[in-house]
Amino acid sequence: MNPSCGRCGTVVYPTEKVNCLDKYWHKGCFSCEICKMTLNMKNYKGFEKRPYCNAHYPKTNFTCVADTPENLRLKQQSKMQSQVQYKEEFEKNKGKGFSAVADTPEMQRIKKTQDHISNIKYHEEFEKNRMGGEIPSPQPNSPNPVFQQQLPHQPPAASKNYNYEPAAAPGPVRQAAAAPPPSSGKRYQAVYDYAAADEDEVGFLEGDVIVDAQVIDEGWMYGRVERTGQQGMLPANYVEAI
Repeated sequence: MNPSCGRCGTVVYPTEKVNCLDKYWHKGCFSCEICKMTLNMKNYKGFEKRPYCNAHYPKTNFTCVADTPENLRLKQQSKMQSQVQYKEEFEKNKGKGFSAVADTPEMQRIKKTQDHISNIKYHEEFEKNRMGGEIPSPQPNSPNPVFQQQLPHQPPAASKNYNYEPAAAPGPVRQAAAAPPPSSGKRYQAVYDYAAADEDEVGFLEGDVIVDAQVIDEGWMYGRVERTGQQGMLPANYVEAI
């Protein structure tokens, strides 16, 4: 049985048959879909099982290709594979906590900076408490509260001081001993600023070099600030050996 033509639909006999694009055509029917120019097996271009000449061949683009059922199927398959890989990575790292993030160089730098800030704040609070305590709040049942508003004709008592000075904690008493001989040769560098609170202490700035330093007791040492030439007692936790 002879097949029918792919364009006109009539019977195609073997003498005029053209087999192309999975169809059979009359030689005269095998022409361009746009300009109807007769084509042959050498100059035709097929698109969606239709013959076209070189001038009218459809220009494909990304949008047309992406909207085909095959590309939509590949897109959905890639999306499913990505979800499966994400779940596998999630289950693999589940229970490990944040060690993978904490071990990055950036997180290590942030952690070191936070530790440094916390150390500075600790020393500030330590010096504030060492210099003087907080003013105690008045008791509501006190018969003569010291924070009552004074009358206009009563001048404030200048001789009274209501600042509470806490007693020193029991422990080794820092002695204002004479300067030790500068023969030890130990050198330290200040990591924080320090203002002298007593006459036998010495103040310094961050980065100053302390020479001829010698540990007196726990938490205190004696030394000379190389920049100013002053010497006296200084807190040992404000400097580090160099």
